Amino acid sequence: MNQNVLEQKKQVVSEIKEKLAKAQSVVLVDYRGLTVENVTDLRNKYREAGVEYKVYKNTLMRFAFNELGMQELDEHLNGPSAIAISYDDVVIGAKITNDFAKTNDKLKIKAGVAEGKVLDVDAIKALANIPSREILLGQLAGVLQANIKNLAYMLSQISEKNGSGAEEATLEAAAETVESAGNEE
Repeated sequence: MNQNVLEQKKQVVSEIKEKLAKAQSVVLVDYRGLTVENVTDLRNKYREAGVEYKVYKNTLMRFAFNELGMQELDEHLNGPSAIAISYDDVVIGAKITNDFAKTNDKLKIKAGVAEGKVLDVDAIKALANIPSREILLGQLAGVLQANIKNLAYMLSQISEKNGSGAEEATLEAAAETVESAGNEE
């Protein structure tokens, strides 16, 4: 084999390893049978979500996965393979892939990796059903806001019950309660 070709292959393996090391999640797919239009549509969906979609030779991906200790993926590196790499959100790559596969039966999910753990097809589909990071953060903010509103309402009721002169004492008592609850954790 030509030395230049070998160096190029080593460079590609290194590139794959670097991408995998930075990834929050990776979905390995078989795209056989998809039309150019289908692949373009899928690439656009990934791009809009900040997910990188790349086709590599199976042999080069196998070397990269093995060097990272993910030998379980070897059995899935048959036929046409591509990977969707998500750097910022563990869920989004799996969600886009799973949603696309529901309407395009030619796209097959083979396996994946999330936070360094190898996942089978069922685990990828389960991951796809988890709300995205933005939705979870919004839900958390809503819960926190509701708790703060409840605390404010409770304090105002205590203040009204005890009279206006007791406001300062009520706020001090509430602060002590919050501080002691924080110390218990």
